[in-house]
Amino acid sequence: MLVARPGNAQSAPYEHAFAQSKAEVEKTLKQLQPSASGRLPALDGFTRPDDRPLDRFQRGYYQCAIEVSSTPAGGALVRVSARITAWYTDPAPSKSGYQVLPSNGRLETDFLDRLEDALGGKGSASLANSPFKLGNAVSLNRSASLATQKAVADKHTEELAKEAKNLEEILRNQAHPNNLAAVKKPATPVLASPIEGAKVLFLATAEDEYEILDSNASWVHVRISGLSRGWIRRSALEMPGTSSSDPGVGSNPAPATPEHFQVKNEQIATFPGTWGPLQGKTVKILTIQKANWNASDTGSQGKLEFAKSLFDREYAELTQASTTAAGVVLIFDSEDGGMAAATLPALQQWKAGTLSDQAFWRRCFLDPPEMFSSQASR
Repeated sequence: MLVARPGNAQSAPYEHAFAQSKAEVEKTLKQLQPSASGRLPALDGFTRPDDRPLDRFQRGYYQCAIEVSSTPAGGALVRVSARITAWYTDPAPSKSGYQVLPSNGRLETDFLDRLEDALGGKGSASLANSPFKLGNAVSLNRSASLATQKAVADKHTEELAKEAKNLEEILRNQAHPNNLAAVKKPATPVLASPIEGAKVLFLATAEDEYEILDSNASWVHVRISGLSRGWIRRSALEMPGTSSSDPGVGSNPAPATPEHFQVKNEQIATFPGTWGPLQGKTVKILTIQKANWNASDTGSQGKLEFAKSLFDREYAELTQASTTAAGVVLIFDSEDGGMAAATLPALQQWKAGTLSDQAFWRRCFLDPPEMFSSQASR
């Protein structure tokens, strides 16, 4: 998921006029096309500063949009604008995701310089963010300015190369998160569901990394950004170090326990279903995930025990706080899924001891019932 900030979606184009014809320039551009996009060694020096700290960005990429038009004198005018994107790690995880950064012109002028070199240095004028003009005085001034920019840029490139080397050394010495999967090849499809022929959400780029929410022998459920999720074929991903506890690896995984789960999100909203006791009513919804993507299979007994502990905790909180919630809903966000819901009166009777555990579960909404143990579904 790409998050574009207002005003930063596209950098202003940089222009350069060449004496060669449009056809000749376009032919040369085809040879330079591979360098019009790629991964940045660092973001510092390529973007304009704004209110977002650069140290929260990683995995920067750039792509140059190039337009060629003919000039009245028979030459060609080339316009270049760079789009920079990088993964932004926000203190609030739901706001993390790929964001667009404003280019400072470094990429555009560098590409125009390389195009000029490839054409034999026969450019006539470089005009950044201004209308195209012809004239000997303008050409000389712009050529001198371009040479100065190139000298400064070359020095900056050396500094960036040293900084990139230092960053690589730091990254090698840092522990890498153990719940990220990296895309192996470019144009890898991210699907809406784990089946062949499912809707393609977008095509991921090689080396993109995504948080693993769940996985099986064939598919991996990943967080794209915030609440956006998708599925990627397991064979298309570089998974973290595998062990016998990975899905599909090993023979007899240990049964799940409540420690295998964690609450990832809480909200007050309308009941997301058609169960009569809560239909159309305001409830407290808790979204639950595995505590670790490669934990043991989250079986029905583990879900039941964790749901029981949450119902106990939430009832205590709801009775102490002023709320209009008519019940509690637990949504297990995993491949096998599952939802459990209880009304406030049922919780009250259960906590008062007038309902046994089995009678309480029979008063609950369990979807599907078999995901919450045979004891609860009887």
